Amino acid sequence: MSSNNDTMGKTLLVTVLLCVVCSVVVSAAAVILKPKQVANKELDRKSNILAAAGISDPNKSVDELFTQITTKYVDLDTGKYVDVPAGYDDAKAAKDPQQNVRLSREEDKAGIKSIAQIKPVYLVQSDNGDVEKVVLPVHGKGLWSTMYGFLALEGDLNTVVGLGFFSHGETPGLGGEVDNPSWKAIWPGKKVYGEDKTDPKITLIKGAVDASTPNAEYKIDGLSGATLTSNGVTNLVQFWMGENGYAPFLNNLRAGGA
Repeated sequence: MSSNNDTMGKTLLVTVLLCVVCSVVVSAAAVILKPKQVANKELDRKSNILAAAGISDPNKSVDELFTQITTKYVDLDTGKYVDVPAGYDDAKAAKDPQQNVRLSREEDKAGIKSIAQIKPVYLVQSDNGDVEKVVLPVHGKGLWSTMYGFLALEGDLNTVVGLGFFSHGETPGLGGEVDNPSWKAIWPGKKVYGEDKTDPKITLIKGAVDASTPNAEYKIDGLSGATLTSNGVTNLVQFWMGENGYAPFLNNLRAGGA
């Protein structure tokens, strides 16, 4: 008579072997696909920087267009350029006590708790080295998520070129309207600072901005039905344009330094 194959031991053996095989397959796929995932992530980063800067050409690849961008790193405390080791990641640095700055409750307008001491900035320069545009990474809390994006300024370091978010989890149709091209089209031409070039004045308001709105150059239409997301956008932009963000760097740049 044949032996019974439906024993508990054999069932467990088959289950274990199946789990091992599946684990090996999944791990191998992850290792094989990782270089492609890294490349796609880098391509997406470049695409979002170019979009914020308003640089596009359907006849050129993203990498070709990105040759117009110079990447530098800035110490937020001094506002000066610094060198970083190969592979430096500001997102990881923001979580490292040796490389980050913890924000007090009063300082943490963007709701992010800590920031990397050193941040990348992206410059579009003329042939003689003058800064024509600067693209700055920004992030902060919305209603449901941390919103990550890029804010681009003209060479006067005050006029907005564009704002775009590449990652967020806000409510589709409400806070998710930060992705709406019509809303993003409102930003170009707006001003960040007043005459003192110190405290950011740009803000989202309830309702729409029109010619009769006082100080309209500093105001952006709020997102309908998404007050908390609108507040989050205001807070994160004002934080990053303030003294704990890029203001020292922008001031140095205005003075011809950095």
